Amino acid sequence: MAASDGREQRIGFACASLVLVIWSGFILVSRAGATGVLTPWDLAALRHAVAFAVLAPFAAGGALGAIPGYRVLALGAFAGLGFPLCAYVAFTMAPASHGAVLLPGALPFATALVARLWLGERVGPEKALSLGIVLAGIVLLAGGDFLDHPGAWRGDLLFLAGTTSWAVFTLLVRRWGITAIQATVAVGVVCGPLYLPVWLLALPSRLPEASWGEIAFQGFYQGALAMVLASLLYTRALVALGPTRLAFFTAVVPALAAVAAWPILGEALGPAGMLGVAVVSGGMIYGVWRGSGPPPLRVDAPAPRT
Repeated sequence: MAASDGREQRIGFACASLVLVIWSGFILVSRAGATGVLTPWDLAALRHAVAFAVLAPFAAGGALGAIPGYRVLALGAFAGLGFPLCAYVAFTMAPASHGAVLLPGALPFATALVARLWLGERVGPEKALSLGIVLAGIVLLAGGDFLDHPGAWRGDLLFLAGTTSWAVFTLLVRRWGITAIQATVAVGVVCGPLYLPVWLLALPSRLPEASWGEIAFQGFYQGALAMVLASLLYTRALVALGPTRLAFFTAVVPALAAVAAWPILGEALGPAGMLGVAVVSGGMIYGVWRGSGPPPLRVDAPAPRT
């Protein structure tokens, strides 16, 4: 039994480490893609085209079960359209450090706010303190970078809109009891047929100007890694480690992505920005440590998806 437990822990730590790398990489890859040749709408198109190709066989095999169509559409609208479209457009206006803090970092805050306003869930003192620390870090980051990135506030608002969209998706999933594979397949198969025709007919695109290497890399990362593989790895790590230990890994994402953006993208952080990232990460870790972080997921519940 001990050997089996040790093997499970090793598997869990390996999966959690890969999730940490993929989620942090999503911030950097999306920022690089959105400021390069491709438009944000192109990034979304590549994401949905690849995810649809990977997940359509699962839908055809009955992975969605008897989930009503309106629920599938709602999940796709919030997680598959609202979240990534807001994020990709935001990355054209704000640096990666802002995305690192306002996407994973602000998620507990947005989830608690939406749950309070929509479901009437109370925020206890421990959670309130944790969320207050996170909010202070966000203010520090935004204020510290204001002069260096004077128009970044528009991207910040879009990051918050994307995070809120993801929070609504999370609460819908909890409310409806959707499993991990069902949530992943639902978002993957409904968004491609809805989004791709609109992109082809009406949205700005520079896809023909991009190299095949860039197209293949962004499609693979956004669709196969960030949308599909990270979800499956997260679920496997959740089984092996449990929600509390796994949440410590996800709490490191804001700091890791913000710091990595310095050498990789050349986006340096000032003293206030570095302090803001540290405060947000500290607030998330405190929330997990005191048990006031994101609500524990069932083993068969959906994993967060970047």
